[in-house]
Amino acid sequence: MKLNKINSLIAFAFMTILIISCAESDKVYDQVTENVERGAVLRQISNNSVPVVINSDTKEIINDDGKFDFVLEYQDHEGNSLLDDMEVYLAFNDNTDDDDDFSKAEILHETISGSSFSNGDRGLPQFTYSISTDELLSALGVSGSSLSIGGDQFVIRFKINLSDGRSFSTENNSGTITGSYFASPFTNFLNVVCGPTVPTAGTWTFETVDAWGDGWNGGSISVILDGTEAGKVANSVMAATTPTSTTEIIEFEVPEGTQVISLMYNAGDFDEEVTFIVTSANGNVVLEAGPEPPVDVELLDYCRGGL
Repeated sequence: MKLNKINSLIAFAFMTILIISCAESDKVYDQVTENVERGAVLRQISNNSVPVVINSDTKEIINDDGKFDFVLEYQDHEGNSLLDDMEVYLAFNDNTDDDDDFSKAEILHETISGSSFSNGDRGLPQFTYSISTDELLSALGVSGSSLSIGGDQFVIRFKINLSDGRSFSTENNSGTITGSYFASPFTNFLNVVCGPTVPTAGTWTFETVDAWGDGWNGGSISVILDGTEAGKVANSVMAATTPTSTTEIIEFEVPEGTQVISLMYNAGDFDEEVTFIVTSANGNVVLEAGPEPPVDVELLDYCRGGL
């Protein structure tokens, strides 16, 4: 009988501890969640935007398909029923390092009703938003001639307004909703980039330097014309007494009718000794590289113009 009483007391004590622990656990959960605001996200399902391409010499826009183009997906914690509307804001950042600043402050461009969203293949409301380069220029009052390839960019920001009076946009972002799954940055950028520049035909000059004085030890520059390697350039001069820096001037002919020129550096044994300057046939310095030039990458910056 005593044993049964003891067992009953132990069981009662265990249940009491369990109840107290559960109660404490509930309090902790409540404390953690009571300040959590459940809002909404505007997930970016796909980005089919095309950058604005301009001619690096004339500065004219040379592509007609530049645009912002997104497939957006809305989601909230109330069965996706809270969306009232989506506001679209536009801005332009003139990031070119010169005296003129053509930047345009953010403007509200349009408001899209929540009813314009329709269920997508994931069972969530989706909307495809697209705006062309011409529409961007017109809306912001930016002249195409003021665009530059020094980092200029258009900015588009989305803001969602809920029927309960709350709004969500970039300022509400955290790593949780901008990460790989939610992909909900709200703000996106469309860059102004340069198009290809036809190289000047004639004699191009390569000023090659080896800091040690014993040549490039296997390093070389591949000259690629219209997709075909036309030759290699390398410093091969051995100084009379090393270590002594040695410079070699090498000329390379670019034929008439050449449309594209590429320069690629091939690694040698001591690339930290290698530097070179390339001057095009019109006398413009179009490339300065080294010490230790990047390997197996396109070295010419077509945005500099004057090739």
